Amino acid sequence: MNEYVNKLKQDLSYQESFDVTFREVETAYHHYWVIFLNFLIKSDGIIDIIYSLDQFASFEQSGALAKIILNESSTLEKDYNVIYDAILNGNLAIFVDDERQAIISEVKNYPTRGIEEPDSEKVVRGSRDGFTENIATNIGLVRRRIKTGDLKIIKYTIGHLSKTNVALLYIDGYVKPKYLEKIKKSLASIDVDELTMSDKALEELVINNSYTPYPLVKYTERPDTFAAHLYQGMFGIIVDTSPSAMIGPISLFDHMQHAEEFRQTLISGSYLRFIRFIGIILSFLVVPIWFTLLQYEKFHFSFFGKLFEVDNNHFAIFIQLLLMELGVEFIRMASIHTPNALSTSMGIIAGVIVGEMAINMNILSEQIVLLGAVSAIGSYITPSYELSLANKIAKLLLIIVVFIFGIYGLVFGLLALTIYLASLKSFGRPYLYPLFPFNFKALLQQLFRKPYNKHKHK
Repeated sequence: MNEYVNKLKQDLSYQESFDVTFREVETAYHHYWVIFLNFLIKSDGIIDIIYSLDQFASFEQSGALAKIILNESSTLEKDYNVIYDAILNGNLAIFVDDERQAIISEVKNYPTRGIEEPDSEKVVRGSRDGFTENIATNIGLVRRRIKTGDLKIIKYTIGHLSKTNVALLYIDGYVKPKYLEKIKKSLASIDVDELTMSDKALEELVINNSYTPYPLVKYTERPDTFAAHLYQGMFGIIVDTSPSAMIGPISLFDHMQHAEEFRQTLISGSYLRFIRFIGIILSFLVVPIWFTLLQYEKFHFSFFGKLFEVDNNHFAIFIQLLLMELGVEFIRMASIHTPNALSTSMGIIAGVIVGEMAINMNILSEQIVLLGAVSAIGSYITPSYELSLANKIAKLLLIIVVFIFGIYGLVFGLLALTIYLASLKSFGRPYLYPLFPFNFKALLQQLFRKPYNKHKHK
């Protein structure tokens, strides 16, 4: 028996794993071994290839046979490790007699779902396609939008056991070389056994500051958003088995943009962006500022209505605020794990009935429930889920600092947060750019959408 075939039987756990197939084909001229994994291949592709073996069995050299097999991508490979990896990636290997080489034919058919619009990035106007768990499909969706040879796609295989395919995409001449070299070096230096959690695990491996709550890469499931960021001088990373793609280097302001702003007129798009910025700021600051002003009656102006008409028990208010923030998180987490048919009912029960009961039983005040709802709405309009979570963590810390130090805690807490964010970098790019370092023109372009004919990508 062929030496390579014997070794593959051992390495692929043949007869222990029922999806591993070794098919023996005998003809008047040759003895063939056809090796593949059942659930990663197209059955009609196997049939065509076996038919080719039967029709052209008189060829003496396997190299000649590789050229006429009825498959668009058949190659001859002598390296055992390459043959082994090719089989695990859904390719078919054919050994002829005792030759120490194999014909590799691509008959992959990865299980995947259909292309559909991402739930977290829906738009009123625009394309309805989104990334899937298939890296080949995702690259094809990007190619439809960037039809140039300057689009570079570099493949990496990460994980000694998982052998996960990772693609680095960028447009040559658009991304700064220093950012590009940094990500290439990071990807090439990764040494792990598996990458099962795909893009999120990869993020921790390529980001030096993995303990920061603030996201240093941006995720998207929309190919149009992904392509737009490549045109803006960023690079993208697509990981096989993940429907979301990473984009970098990014700033804090990049997390606040949404595709809907570019699907409306200039004025409408700028209005949506400005309102979104206000909502994000309110979600972060409204509760800490209210808690601070509650201690100073001279700021309880009449136009605030009954907003400050609560029992000014400092410790009791602090506990209520913590309960409110945690309660909102409980509702959010429960909605994620609740089936779609029941999630709406669950939200009504938790948000309305439980909230009303908490007020009636004097567990929470009406003002705190209102502020908690405003804060929650603001966090939900944040396009980046990762940024929303980071802001919630920072807000809880700010509430604790205000409870201990009062208005000084608010001032120094915000100052410390600003300094911390200014110190962060995404692959060398300042996280608060264009606020720090300050660039007035670039800041205006972040706050208000500029006309599309003014875009200059290079």
